[in-house]
Amino acid sequence: MSTTDDTTRPNETDRVAAALRAQAAALETNYRAPFWLPGAHVQTIVPALFARLPLPAYRRERWDTPDGDFIEVDWVDGKNPRPNAPLFVLFHGLEGGSGSHYARSLAAAAHARGWHAAIPHFRSCSGPLNLLPRFYHLADSAEVDWVLRRLAARHAGPIVVAGVSLGGNVLLHWLAQRREDASVVAAAAAISAPLDVHAGSEMLTHGFGMVYTRSFLKTLKVKALEKLAQYPGLFDADAVLASRTMYEFDNVVTAPLHGFRNTHDYYTQATILPMLGEIVVPTLVLNARNDPFLPGHALPARHEVGAAVELDQPEHGGHVGFMTGPFPGRSDWLSQRVFAYFSPFVSHG
Repeated sequence: MSTTDDTTRPNETDRVAAALRAQAAALETNYRAPFWLPGAHVQTIVPALFARLPLPAYRRERWDTPDGDFIEVDWVDGKNPRPNAPLFVLFHGLEGGSGSHYARSLAAAAHARGWHAAIPHFRSCSGPLNLLPRFYHLADSAEVDWVLRRLAARHAGPIVVAGVSLGGNVLLHWLAQRREDASVVAAAAAISAPLDVHAGSEMLTHGFGMVYTRSFLKTLKVKALEKLAQYPGLFDADAVLASRTMYEFDNVVTAPLHGFRNTHDYYTQATILPMLGEIVVPTLVLNARNDPFLPGHALPARHEVGAAVELDQPEHGGHVGFMTGPFPGRSDWLSQRVFAYFSPFVSHG
């Protein structure tokens, strides 16, 4: 190792350690749900359907993937960006995209701070159907790795990255698998990620959870049938149409298309909870304890994660909800929480 490496590494380590101490001192859980959002489902649904949000002026790029497919990335340029302004990257949730309520809020917050924002879409989620006999899944860390390294090669300033729900789970897989090699990003945040996929799946299979399941399956089945038109015989169309739960759909489509033996194998390998101790990049893991997609008892304790991971587990908030204020409410708590976490790690950018 060179003398330069030896002398600069402690300074960088000290900077990260100081930033983590600042987070622990100043950013304790402070979310409180307003009285007019009394439960987990209301806290989830109202922000997703009724929040008053800006519509960022996205510009779209299409990227050819190394395997002969494509993805589309939506960009928002910062408001009066300074040289080497930070780049905020967001990986969306299941069947989400740049139009999702959380994406619009976070992209607008990045723009207001003078940061750039990029929202890569998982395959099939930007509108046009992707080309290959595959979609995306909860552990698709190779896709995240390719995207982030391409972004790092073209952006001179610091990069921070967030993932929401499925996107958060994929991001955590990448962070845990890459460890120090994930330092192409300065910090990360996983929001409402299904850390224990088996436990989350169980919640979506019963009671009101089936409302969310039916919403997901409505678009997933359409895309599956379109994929069958591209690749006749790829899977059983009747089994797709007969699927009533995510477990059944994943057993027919998601698991076999992406190299898993079955849904159980897929959910086991996608569960990130046992690997949170491997993460070394500073990472915020934010989960409401009343998330209807993941039971509170499945959330990790402090001793189950590494020193670089900060846990934030408010009692309320639902699934990617976190609305505040009097009716009709505000949807900026999440963006404030995420960007306050990131700021110390990019203050030199």
